Amino acid sequence: MRHTWRWFGPHDPVSIDDMLQAGVQGVVTALHHVPTGTVWPPEEIARRRAQLAVMRDGAPSDLEWEVVESLPVSEAIKTQTGDWRGHVDNWIASMRNLHGAGIRVICYNFMPVLDWTRTDLQWRRPNGARCMRFDLTDFAAFDIHILERPGAAEDFPEDVRDAAARRFADMDDATRQQLAGNVVFGLPGAAERLTMGDVRDLLQSYGPVTDMVLRRHFNDFLEQVAPAAQELGMRLCCHPDDPPFPLLGLPRVMSTEADFAERIAAVDLSANGITLCSGSLGARHDNDLPGMMRRLGDRVHFLHLRNVRRDAETVPASFFEDEHLGGQTDMVDLIDAVLAEESRRRAAGRDDWRIPMRPDHGQDILDDIGRGGQPGYPAIGRLKGLAELRGVEMALSRRHRPA
Repeated sequence: MRHTWRWFGPHDPVSIDDMLQAGVQGVVTALHHVPTGTVWPPEEIARRRAQLAVMRDGAPSDLEWEVVESLPVSEAIKTQTGDWRGHVDNWIASMRNLHGAGIRVICYNFMPVLDWTRTDLQWRRPNGARCMRFDLTDFAAFDIHILERPGAAEDFPEDVRDAAARRFADMDDATRQQLAGNVVFGLPGAAERLTMGDVRDLLQSYGPVTDMVLRRHFNDFLEQVAPAAQELGMRLCCHPDDPPFPLLGLPRVMSTEADFAERIAAVDLSANGITLCSGSLGARHDNDLPGMMRRLGDRVHFLHLRNVRRDAETVPASFFEDEHLGGQTDMVDLIDAVLAEESRRRAAGRDDWRIPMRPDHGQDILDDIGRGGQPGYPAIGRLKGLAELRGVEMALSRRHRPA
């Protein structure tokens, strides 16, 4: 695997020096400050590449921008409203500009309204570590009593509705504001910040967008961008829904193996691939991550390796971000499947035989606590995860060496 690291730009408290000392081989980043739907200018791409090319003291880092995460797909594209066709053209233009800078892998997602959702960004573990958590009761309290989405109560079982009412009643105003902020939390430097009013307006814009309609819109998007990517030699990899079940009354169309297989078949080009995120997909008990890697591995262009632990074997369920080798996904079996796919690609002479991987998320431990980093992206917690994953990879790689 190619060991990469997500970096949020020069304001990220995890520095280029930190990445190098962690043993990172490449960088995953994006232009979060460029408004969604507009073109990523070549000069901004060049500026980001220059930023990650040097250490604090000016010495060269020798690090390259290897994966884009993410090139946003606008809500207009997903709903096919407004200037959505212009946004698709701009997405393709951005892809061409990235290709001109030597970048070949683009991660994106097709999640409506919220890219990812957690209810607690600093959940305390028994050992004092902090992690992110999705609590179904807290989310129901947000959806029903804070957002006050019409019909929200009908989307939750009776026991969850009752528990959410009690929990909301016990919250003070500060706790309610914190919960709302956690649910709509955005990336640092992002051009947009969502308010409750923004969320309500976006939800209204999705009124006509059923599950079937969103799948059709996704296919329409792929039919335009995938051939352009194929021509350029780019690899597009859609990230799964996080969490992988419907929220806010909205459809989710990248939550299961069947969803991934459907999108791959819709535009059957090698450029049309997937990001296999073991944490996002692992929040469903019925997703078999090692099996998915073995069956869909030919189109896996990017890997997010992390682990979660569910509170129940239901869909939906509460879960928290566990240690990389903890949780309920068999990480050893998953990495073994990845190495088998890489061996197959190498034997076939594929240039992309080494799949870029990043240690996704991580618990705040040691000096991460109080550092004020992006939730889920601590320095030491990810370093620990990368070391563990690298150790598993090294131990298993012997059985996959060429004869």
